[in-house]
Amino acid sequence: LTAFSPFVTIPAGHTGIVTTFGRVEDYTLSEGFHLKSPLKQVVVMDTRTQRASLTMQAFSSDIQQVDVRMTIAYTINKSAAAQLYEKVGTRYYDNIIYPQLLENTKTVFANYTAEGLIEQRDQLAQKITDMIGGDVGDFGVDVVNVAIENIDFSDRFTDAIEAKQVAEQNLIKTKTEQEQAIVIANAEAEKKIIAAEAEAESTMKRATAQAEANRMLNESLNSNIIEYEKIQKWDGQLPMATGGNAILDMTNATD
Repeated sequence: LTAFSPFVTIPAGHTGIVTTFGRVEDYTLSEGFHLKSPLKQVVVMDTRTQRASLTMQAFSSDIQQVDVRMTIAYTINKSAAAQLYEKVGTRYYDNIIYPQLLENTKTVFANYTAEGLIEQRDQLAQKITDMIGGDVGDFGVDVVNVAIENIDFSDRFTDAIEAKQVAEQNLIKTKTEQEQAIVIANAEAEKKIIAAEAEAESTMKRATAQAEANRMLNESLNSNIIEYEKIQKWDGQLPMATGGNAILDMTNATD
């Protein structure tokens, strides 16, 4: 009775595909209430954004097995809904989206090493989105995006990656400590150089000052002052000279 009813209601976010004895008509029904011929049937297709999650296995370029959990978001183009139903039917996800998603994911993952897969997750998702979008777009399916939620490796490989990261961190720490030690040593050497230069400059200044004082003293001296200083320091005794066995008294000596 429902199939041969003269009216049909299309829910919001859906499109009605009209068929006559199995033949798809070249028009569709939009949301709302519609009258129709009892001889025509209407297949309601969801044109809202739909999501599907899956878990699969792939291999990296260095032959590491990878367990991948991802989600694809897609919509059915309303203008192409009739064509999609005619070519694929209502099980379009199982028939075209899911197989293409598996194939494209394996293809993309095979171009990266295991470490590259970890580091380039966003790039991987974008490449898969672009590839599958081109494959299913001809059927009227628009891929919104592909999100890679998890990439899991074997326990052995995971342990190896962790060990490598620890080694890299230790190397970075060692290099940092060495660089700090070099900086400290250079600073200490620079301080010693500055101190030595300051000491040398101070010694030079003292020597220059002493030389200047000596020069000024020499310039201030004259013969009168020298004789005066000799007289001031003379104790009144004439020097005695000795020669052979005789002692000469300088007081009785004549010129």
